[in-house]
Amino acid sequence: MSNKPKIILVHGFWGGAAHWGKVILELARRGYQSVHAVELPLTSLAEDAERTRKMVAQQKGPVLLVGHSYGGAVITEAGDQPNVAGLVYIAAFAPDAGESPGGITQQHPPVAMANIEPDSDNYLWLKADKFHESFCQDISPEDAFVLAATQKAPLAGTFGDVITAPAWRKKPSWYQIASEDRMIAPENQKAMSARLNARKVATLEASHALPQSKPLEVAALIDEVAVDVSK
Repeated sequence: MSNKPKIILVHGFWGGAAHWGKVILELARRGYQSVHAVELPLTSLAEDAERTRKMVAQQKGPVLLVGHSYGGAVITEAGDQPNVAGLVYIAAFAPDAGESPGGITQQHPPVAMANIEPDSDNYLWLKADKFHESFCQDISPEDAFVLAATQKAPLAGTFGDVITAPAWRKKPSWYQIASEDRMIAPENQKAMSARLNARKVATLEASHALPQSKPLEVAALIDEVAVDVSK
């Protein structure tokens, strides 16, 4: 395992680093002990990318960046560091220069878009009573209830922050599409994955919450990529 990259997992909107819990456990079962999940402030793309860069800089040797949802935009912005060996997108945004997650969303608005609302401080929330059907329809109602209660809302402006220099133009990339996604339209995922020149594009019949509903499959792809970049 010594030649395998360190793995850094980057969460998206409406959840924190703990959303990766099941994937982390499966990676550990596969022998990966150096796994880190960044806790993003979700206050701006620049601040989220800087937090991720700092985590990458702390690692000795090659790093594999894995982004879910908005986390894909973060690894796109932060993944240009010399020790980043590859980028893995899990039902994630992969914007090009000048694009934002919000702009991409407008191209094919997702099914659950109407269930997002701002509060008086301009944080965006996913309506608690709509969380299960919107974000994670393929997990239990009980687990979805907990995710709704513990959701981490982003500042609305973060949705419109644009990419400056997309790392996927320089780094090898992989993409996992969620075909039943109600938060990022599958049409947008297919379009983004197609232009990445990705080494592999896999499709899972799953909700947006792949790290929770398909942790074995997510971990299997990360493992496959880690082996690939170690060759």
